[in-house]
Amino acid sequence: MASWTSAMPLFEIRDLHVCYGDHEVLRGIHADIPAQEVTAMLGPSGCGKSTLLRVLNRTLELTPTARITSGGSSYRGEDVRTLPVQRLRQRIGIVQQKPLPFPMSIRDNVVFGAAYHRKMRAAEKDELARVYLEKVGLWDEVRQRLKAPGSMLSIGQQQRLCIARSLANGPEVLLMDEPCSALDPASTKHIEDLILRLKQEMTIVIVTHNLAQARRVSTNCLFFLGGRIAEQGATEQVLHRPEHSGVRAIVMGQEG
Repeated sequence: MASWTSAMPLFEIRDLHVCYGDHEVLRGIHADIPAQEVTAMLGPSGCGKSTLLRVLNRTLELTPTARITSGGSSYRGEDVRTLPVQRLRQRIGIVQQKPLPFPMSIRDNVVFGAAYHRKMRAAEKDELARVYLEKVGLWDEVRQRLKAPGSMLSIGQQQRLCIARSLANGPEVLLMDEPCSALDPASTKHIEDLILRLKQEMTIVIVTHNLAQARRVSTNCLFFLGGRIAEQGATEQVLHRPEHSGVRAIVMGQEG
């Protein structure tokens, strides 16, 4: 890795343009994402938030029609396109909008990634599953049924299971793409409380349409409009005293 210190942005995005086929989705994005903080990506549907998230850990490459046409992003001072993709995705985990437990037991879901990267004895897998199920607040709810399929859990529990699976890989960053959009208020609170605990030890980037959620969990915001970042900075500033008229119209309830 290049020389990097925690005083520098963890991610730097410079003049990033991304297209799906002939349709340009990101139009010259400039942004910094700090380490050890929660950054929220906000804005209307289709404005490029999830696309930027996928640029950061190169899952954008899994979409055949997607391409970066100019600019790029760096992680710890290194262009993400030059980093070994498997190592990058191990260090930058992602949680999708819809929870997708693998077709296996609850315990095996949690340890899947870690067991893929190194050989583990059964006792090690059991302990790893316990540690990360406890971390996401799921252990007491599932400890008696660890051999049951992950798909048997409620959708809120499935989302926490998927977060546990990501965390068990030991990432430095967790990307979250609208992780609460399909959840009820109680499950949403579980996820938000988890984010507040995790931010003490890792960097989190969350895409959300919920302005109140961004206020509760994030310290920084990137506000997207029309494929560009209209405003960025401290959450308090962006959501309470926005300078951009379009952002102001949304956060003051005049639009959206």
